[in-house]
Amino acid sequence: MAKQSSSEAKKYHHGALKQALLDETARILAEEGESALSLRRLASNLGVSRTAPYNHFDNKDALLSAVAEEGFRRFEKTMDATRRKHRNSTGNEMMRALVQTYVKFALNNRQYYDLMYGSKSWHEGAKTESLAITSRRVLRQDTERLQRAQEKGLICADVDVVYFERFMWGALHGISRLCLDGVYADHVSIKKLCTSTGDMLWQLMDPAK
Repeated sequence: MAKQSSSEAKKYHHGALKQALLDETARILAEEGESALSLRRLASNLGVSRTAPYNHFDNKDALLSAVAEEGFRRFEKTMDATRRKHRNSTGNEMMRALVQTYVKFALNNRQYYDLMYGSKSWHEGAKTESLAITSRRVLRQDTERLQRAQEKGLICADVDVVYFERFMWGALHGISRLCLDGVYADHVSIKKLCTSTGDMLWQLMDPAK
């Protein structure tokens, strides 16, 4: 990898350049699309040498994997914030809120979401080990969270939490993908769909059923 100049090291100390590259990449993806992205352009936009981005990313695919990983971290924080906000709510209310938050995240963060679950990251061998670890950790934590809730009697004992988590993820990803692709475009209808989905998911989990 190229050696970072002293002026660049001073401007972007303690990993700030890496974060700046991730943020600028996300901005370009959101505003112009992947075709407009290159490491050379990133360097120019940030006012560093053309070789500076290579101190952090071997190539464009590694950069995109890092953006996807950033997306998983942001997604995790967003969902955790919803859980904290609704920690005193009923199970049904919590599920409604989580569904709404998931879909809202996808719609408001397409530049991350498309990479998080896009074929380029998963089917073409471009996924980095770091991305694999982060994404699996996020999904595994959701399953473990359900298992703890089941042990406390907060969700139905008959629910297979592993397959329920996969089913829920598939349902929410499907809704999000249809919204992103423009199949579902009316915001009122999307909100009602999310509410109904939350209700149906809770019916499967409700320990009182």
